[in-house]
Amino acid sequence: MANDILKYRNVSVHPDEILVVPGGKVVLFFAILMFGESGAEILYPNPSFPIYQSVIDFSGARAVPIPLLEKNGFAFSADEVLNLITEKTTLIIINSPANPTGGTVPKSEIDKLVAGLQEFPHVAILSDEIYSRICYDEEHTTLLAYPEIRDRLILLDGWSKTYAMTGWRLGYSVWPQQLIEPAQRLAINCHSCVNTPAQYGAIAAIEGPQDFVAEMNRAFLTRRDYLVNALNTIEDVRCTLPHGAFYAFPNIIQTGKSAQQIQNELLNDHFVATVAGTSFGTLGEGYLRLSYAASLDDLKVAVYRLNEYCSTSSLQTYN
Repeated sequence: MANDILKYRNVSVHPDEILVVPGGKVVLFFAILMFGESGAEILYPNPSFPIYQSVIDFSGARAVPIPLLEKNGFAFSADEVLNLITEKTTLIIINSPANPTGGTVPKSEIDKLVAGLQEFPHVAILSDEIYSRICYDEEHTTLLAYPEIRDRLILLDGWSKTYAMTGWRLGYSVWPQQLIEPAQRLAINCHSCVNTPAQYGAIAAIEGPQDFVAEMNRAFLTRRDYLVNALNTIEDVRCTLPHGAFYAFPNIIQTGKSAQQIQNELLNDHFVATVAGTSFGTLGEGYLRLSYAASLDDLKVAVYRLNEYCSTSSLQTYN
């Protein structure tokens, strides 16, 4: 893994700082347990992967949302994040490219955030970079590239997205020297180790030909461009362009219906599976998550049915 990190992030990491785990969620669970307790505050993006808030709440800490807004391309503002930090803040969770929005944080904002964090040496950072190799319009900016925060940075990545190995349950993490031993102890007492066949599969993935990764990303890009353009032709729907991952997060506020209602009606009446934005936090109201990790033909059918749904809903609303 150290060689892989050097190759794709251009950062040197000692193998002793790396912990391989059965899925990226394990990294989230360990890190949040380390820094979460009653009286602590942990900052996390909203909308975001729902496990962030779930584990923060479980730890006893107070979950403090970092708003990700459509007008900003669902990227955080470094100034807003820094203004949320208090003496009780123990950890900040960052996810770029992001689930569910596909938003990426510009390097300029990450630069500003890292510079501002020098005023808060008590705050650790968990950077969820599971979609790091699925970027379309600009190169991924890894927080590992900032030596000034390496002593309090935890990085999360894995095989599930880059190599479509979700069922293999494989993730890895990079820890500061002072935290790797506690992380290892948690792993030993939690799951002992990652199963051997999965580890051999992981080695084959990172050491084998990488052509298919680029090929898959080109397919994602084609699907993204089709889906976003098609969504923006539908009445009462608009969709900002995602710059990473494989999700579109269209705005459906003008329909006058809740995200949960639209999700259920699309599934039950039109056989289109989406996820309500509220599944990812309160700021997800008014949005749906659509995955384009599906064939272009299936996406075309989904768009047709979504258009049909919106047209029918409009008739029902005004009649």
